[in-house]
Amino acid sequence: MQRRELFAATAATAAAAMTSPAVAQAPRILRFVPQANLTSLDPIWTTANVTRNHAYMVYDTLYGLDAEFNARPQMASGHSIEDGGKRITITLRAGLRWHDGERVTAADCVQSLVRWMRRNPSGQQLARQLDELVAVDDTSFRFRLKKPFPLLFSALASPVNPAPFMMPERIAATDAFQQIREAIGSGPFKFNSREYNSGSLVVYERNGDYVPNPQGRPSFTAGPKVANFDRIEWRIITDAATATAALQTGEIDWFEQPPPEIQQMLRRNRNITQEPIDPLPLSAILRFNFLHGPFDKKEMRQAILPAVNQADYMSAVVGTDPALIRTGVGVFTPGTPLASDVGLEALTGPRSIDRAKALLRDAGYTNQLIRLIGPTDILAPAAITQVAGDMFRRLGVNLDFVLTDWGTVVQRRASREPIERGGWNVFLTSFSSTDFMDPAGHFPLRGSGANSWPGWPTVPRLEELRDAWFDAPDLDAQKAIARDMQRTAMDEVPFIPVGAYMSVTAHRSNLRDRVPGFALFWNLRRA
Repeated sequence: MQRRELFAATAATAAAAMTSPAVAQAPRILRFVPQANLTSLDPIWTTANVTRNHAYMVYDTLYGLDAEFNARPQMASGHSIEDGGKRITITLRAGLRWHDGERVTAADCVQSLVRWMRRNPSGQQLARQLDELVAVDDTSFRFRLKKPFPLLFSALASPVNPAPFMMPERIAATDAFQQIREAIGSGPFKFNSREYNSGSLVVYERNGDYVPNPQGRPSFTAGPKVANFDRIEWRIITDAATATAALQTGEIDWFEQPPPEIQQMLRRNRNITQEPIDPLPLSAILRFNFLHGPFDKKEMRQAILPAVNQADYMSAVVGTDPALIRTGVGVFTPGTPLASDVGLEALTGPRSIDRAKALLRDAGYTNQLIRLIGPTDILAPAAITQVAGDMFRRLGVNLDFVLTDWGTVVQRRASREPIERGGWNVFLTSFSSTDFMDPAGHFPLRGSGANSWPGWPTVPRLEELRDAWFDAPDLDAQKAIARDMQRTAMDEVPFIPVGAYMSVTAHRSNLRDRVPGFALFWNLRRA
């Protein structure tokens, strides 16, 4: 046999082997340690970020938000605007199917939006301006509004919890205050319910029928969502040292939130890449329960302000690196147009536990029980809860400090029961940068009482200002209203801002093209 014939025969044999079912390639698997256990599958019922991250794998949205915060069509192929902006018709892309094989219809989207509008702050505002939302036919549906709603497409693209994920009509018909139990979407990955084991393992499989949006480029939640892995496994590992060891040996590929001491150690490993998961800082808050004493009284909430040192809270999350810490933080995301220092004197002046003690006495505190609930298994909320526990102990209050897993906290904070029946007074948590960019999706800033996020503050002035913000003619007017909102919030204290931080994530250096923002899995590939 001539040399060229040998090479030709070898090439033919290799080609045959590559196409032979007997030697099919092994599935491409990505293993990931999320920030917390996935206890709720319902991204409308809960505002937990871990559920939002789960939902972006399984579900899709009508519009996506790109890195410049522009709304782009996603499931929608386009829209028309008539009657001076009061009649808007959205048309779906062709070929959309649910994971169970059924075709996505306009009726599915209408019911999904109705459920979303019950829980999302922007959706609630939209509902008040809505005369009718109906399916025109199988592929298009129409909004008929009392007056134009210029932020409609921004709301439909917003990743703020709860985001407007599309679900089959039969699932979306579930009451918005009851959890769904089925995770069937039309997104790039399918949820594997057979292998789901809360506290241990969550599995997603590539949706082979998914047709990525052909327009644009992958950018935050907009553009083509290309799944480069056949299987993604979320490994629930609550011990950071165990997760770190697995990352270093390659047993896992991505550790979403390594704590500060782990970050320092990983800097020496050239096989690991560490970077901010979001280019903007994440905000953290201390949330009060307005329904029960002692923090149903404004003066009691105000009394805590002199004791809060934002630097202490943020150092507990990210360590002492000043590049990762933001203090002097108000109610809006630092570095965004609406952020300001208006009304923050109570947080930026001299810190004093003694001053806070005196204010508590003046407000009528007489050793009432204060129950602080928090997690042990999710980095930022666990760290800031410990700082708050120390603060309340130094204040000398009658503290009941209850620590559980994050999933239990999420379930428990929804309870409106009084303290003697298992209720709560205070919890702490953190938010993605987009959540606090403006009043549209800023649910801790709502003052609508029973319709508000857990804590349920009734602050009519906040609601009036929020309505005015939606109608503001330009950015300058929006900024002026936002300053008034911050001033009001620092007086009424629905929550206390405890700072902001740059959240660092760690992954194997052979992972490429991660989409910045939060834990997003499309476009990600292994080099």
